[in-house]
Amino acid sequence: MDTVSTSRRGFLRGSAQASLLGTLSTMGLLGAAAPAQAAVTDYKALVCLYMFGGNDGNNMIVPLDAAHYAKYAAARGAAGLALSTSAKTLLAPRTATLQAVPDAVAQAFGFHYGMPEIDALFGQGEVAAVLNVGSVRQPLTKAQYVAGTAIPPQLFSHPDQTLQNQAGTPVGAGTGWGGRLLDVLGGAGRLDAVSVGAGGLFVEGASVHGNRLPESGELSLAGMNFWPQAQADTRRDALRQILASENPNLMANAANKALLQGMDLVADLSKANAATPLNTVFPGFALATQLHTVAQLIRQRAAQGPGRQVFFVSIGGFDTHGGQAYQQWDVLRQVSQSVAAFQQALAEIGHKHSVTTFTMSDFGRTLMANSGGTDHAWGNHHLVIGAAVKGGVYGRFPDFTLGGPDDATGRGVWIPQFSNQQVGATLGRWFGADPDMLASQVFKNELAKFAASDLGFMG
Repeated sequence: MDTVSTSRRGFLRGSAQASLLGTLSTMGLLGAAAPAQAAVTDYKALVCLYMFGGNDGNNMIVPLDAAHYAKYAAARGAAGLALSTSAKTLLAPRTATLQAVPDAVAQAFGFHYGMPEIDALFGQGEVAAVLNVGSVRQPLTKAQYVAGTAIPPQLFSHPDQTLQNQAGTPVGAGTGWGGRLLDVLGGAGRLDAVSVGAGGLFVEGASVHGNRLPESGELSLAGMNFWPQAQADTRRDALRQILASENPNLMANAANKALLQGMDLVADLSKANAATPLNTVFPGFALATQLHTVAQLIRQRAAQGPGRQVFFVSIGGFDTHGGQAYQQWDVLRQVSQSVAAFQQALAEIGHKHSVTTFTMSDFGRTLMANSGGTDHAWGNHHLVIGAAVKGGVYGRFPDFTLGGPDDATGRGVWIPQFSNQQVGATLGRWFGADPDMLASQVFKNELAKFAASDLGFMG
């Protein structure tokens, strides 16, 4: 009988190859099997608008009933951060019947004066304000928080909370909930999961991997743009043939495939940019440029038939420890004007009802001010925008009592009433995922801990 001996070097080489195969399969470069997917018969897109730094939701939308506003003004007045209609720092008051609460009551409120376009969209029924959302593992009371029960890790850390929000879970995850939605709904196209500008975990799935594009949406391949065009095309075709040939080296083969996919992506983007220009005029903000690119990509992909896309766009400047009165106005006006132009562009290309945009941020900020600014907090208010949205106000404003039942630390750090999972699942249902997919694959083993998996803000 022959004895098979394995040298240490041979064992390590075999182990390394197995590890490489696993890595490349995870990257999607070796044709790893994708999870079962649901059939879709129409086109839809989700756009995550991320506000880096922690937007102060307490100033983005302000309750105007006497009890809430008195506490709000007392906590912020001395620092000059309290907004009011008399000072024209709040837009004209609105009243909405609160939804997704046990006993619906009428709530007076006003939007920050930097957001008149968002206010107008709210008046048209195309904006839902979802109050006091945050990263939690389960419904949490103040008593549980004080006892240290199921508190998410690294609550007030920018990078940790950014990852938790985009992952849709406080538990460590290497994927985003937008990417996981594509995993179960289908997303094999090069432009199905896209970050424009800054990268975002939100668009990364287990089998679907996102592409990151510059704000303008324009990419080119070095050495392929010269005259005459026929020679440039010949060089490009030769490179494609080289890359398409099989290479016995696993890493080289994967790299060749990645570059080949990149060349296809450049071609797709060139087609999108060469299309008839949009008539909608976008403001000159970086966020507006990103959304202009998204509108062009939506027009191109939607014309190809049924499918799903997820996008990640972003704007910074929300870490307002000081100078908040001006700084938050500046960034909120950019958000408001950019989103309004995007909604107009969607109407222009005929996809106003097919695309929903929602805001996300690191965390909220303390109700208690600190000499012209605010500190890192927890629960925050967010906006969902689109013609498919059932407009209104969802949930309740926190009690606004410093040290009260909603305040984790005594400085106005709101314990969330809604979880990221609930907001994501509500959008996911509209996107086409069924309850089982959401509970077992997109928000694994966490969604069932919350009484409502659908908050009702999607029509």
